[in-house]
Amino acid sequence: MAKNKYSASETRYGRWLKEGRGSGRGVDYQPWLTVRDVPSEGRSHRVFGHKTQRIHHLFSDLELAIFFTLEWNPQITDIREQFPLERSETRQIANENGIRHPADSGVDLYMSSDFLVNSLNTKLPKFAIQGKYAEALQDPRVVEKLEIERRYWVLKKIPWFLVTEKDISPVMVRNIGWLYPSQRDELTDELLLERTAYYSAQFELYPNRTVVDLCKHLDVSYRLPEGQSLYEIRQLLAQRCFHFDMTTEFHRLLVKDLQLENMNHLIGARHVSNQ
Repeated sequence: MAKNKYSASETRYGRWLKEGRGSGRGVDYQPWLTVRDVPSEGRSHRVFGHKTQRIHHLFSDLELAIFFTLEWNPQITDIREQFPLERSETRQIANENGIRHPADSGVDLYMSSDFLVNSLNTKLPKFAIQGKYAEALQDPRVVEKLEIERRYWVLKKIPWFLVTEKDISPVMVRNIGWLYPSQRDELTDELLLERTAYYSAQFELYPNRTVVDLCKHLDVSYRLPEGQSLYEIRQLLAQRCFHFDMTTEFHRLLVKDLQLENMNHLIGARHVSNQ
């Protein structure tokens, strides 16, 4: 039987290794798998990473949700998706534990973790994540492969976490997804401070209005283009000038739910991150 373009082969793996897949850090990292390398089920994503300044390849909505939460966490410094495990080591783990190693078309596959993450947290400077939908964990074969992966990271002395959709707030993911594009907007320190001061004053005047309602009021009162005030507040939130409970739907937030950050610290952090 002829192999399709997605079938595993030693030739293909050899080419990927020469290309440097699975190696590098930050902007130079190359994921072991890209969205072009696996059959599409309609839920793959190519997303720009603000931390890494490159495109990330994600294969499910769950992976996207995990990615968003990692991107939003200021402690996270690097995110490497589709990180390959050393095949010789996963083979050994499988053999020693009586588990059939994943294979395709007679070729042992390179297993991978969804994410290998670096952090400023001294208690958790590096960790790996595998995302699986809860329903998939009912499959004994899935559990077997996860056990190989778990043991692999135990041997590396790197914490490994299994994450399902039940571990992530869908509201938080939607909020981050809404703010995410605005993180790329370039605002000068002066403009950031000016707008923060302006909206802080407005918030003090109308603490019990919803944020969305206040934005509509400001647009009408100052004859601004429809949506202008919300657009600017979205930018300020994306830059973390204000913070709020991310598990609350943004459109339900009251003005008093937005808390002003320490702008001196924020501006200083912006300069450090840009160095």
